[in-house]
Amino acid sequence: MNRISVTVDGTKYEDEVEPRLLLVHYLRDQLGLTGTTIGCETGNCGSCTVDLAGASVKSCLVLAVQADGSEVTTVEGLAQDGEWHPLQRSFHEQHALQCGYCTPGMIMGARDLLRHNPDPSPREIRHALKGNLCRCTGYQNIVKAVLAAAAGGEA
Repeated sequence: MNRISVTVDGTKYEDEVEPRLLLVHYLRDQLGLTGTTIGCETGNCGSCTVDLAGASVKSCLVLAVQADGSEVTTVEGLAQDGEWHPLQRSFHEQHALQCGYCTPGMIMGARDLLRHNPDPSPREIRHALKGNLCRCTGYQNIVKAVLAAAAGGEA
């Protein structure tokens, strides 16, 4: 067992974890933050995307011990004082989800994109989110949601 200290969505946690425990399982199973979904567990689908120390990562490819001493933001951590983050609101308003399984990863990936490029083109959005798979939407409304959030300057 390894002792880790990690700040998740603004709350500091200190836990004992198995060295091979994936960050996605730590978040879901030990912390109860189930907004980060488990899809492929191979890094292909992107549904488990979180922010780790300022970088967008697929949490199924990161060991919990690698997050030791870091800050993690999950999709649950985006909402503030009961108010959705602008990207969460935009995904809802633009109907950018169907089953919703990919939505947390899409939102976290889009947040990372908008931090680096606050005015992306549709092509840039598609390129940035190419590692996040959606089997329901055809991506049109996802792109519209990111564009709407960017246009509002709120992301």
